[in-house]
Amino acid sequence: MRKNILLLNANPKTESFARALADAYEIEAREQFTVHRLNLSDMEFDPNLAAGYDAIQPLEPGLKAFQRQLAGADHLVLIAPIWWGGLPAQLKGFIDRTFLPGFAFQFEGDSPEPVPLLKGKTARIILTMDAPAEMLAEQAEPVLAQLDRFTLQFCGFSPAETTLLGSVILSTETQRQLWLKDIQALGRQGL
Repeated sequence: MRKNILLLNANPKTESFARALADAYEIEAREQFTVHRLNLSDMEFDPNLAAGYDAIQPLEPGLKAFQRQLAGADHLVLIAPIWWGGLPAQLKGFIDRTFLPGFAFQFEGDSPEPVPLLKGKTARIILTMDAPAEMLAEQAEPVLAQLDRFTLQFCGFSPAETTLLGSVILSTETQRQLWLKDIQALGRQGL
């Protein structure tokens, strides 16, 4: 059985280095794996979970597609920029609207401990940033905690593998080509 990979380019910009990274990963991964790809910039949805979990907010088609593809995926590859030391607002809203009780986790009885509903899945988080390279780990730490520990692992994923790339804005064409080759290698391996 072929590994089923969901690739999410989570940069809200239409044209970005994240898109180039997603393209590089997808081209290589398609040779051996089943790949479904979504670009956050192509999706139209309200990022505000207006009533929290107190009311059901109907999902737009792109959010439904993501949930369907995530449910069937073995591996999630999420490529996103770090902006102002955090996630882009549209990505945060995307997570709020899709990782919902009954889909990603549920509570049972009076227990405060969630039951994860996305068990058995793996992930790779690829983060880009414009901050100087020596600040990569420091800037990525809270973002990785939010994406990996408090979202994916909370919902049952194994701890994510991570790739940190930066400074993109200060990088040369040669450096960007090396990063693209690294991402291609990950795609060939389905990692």
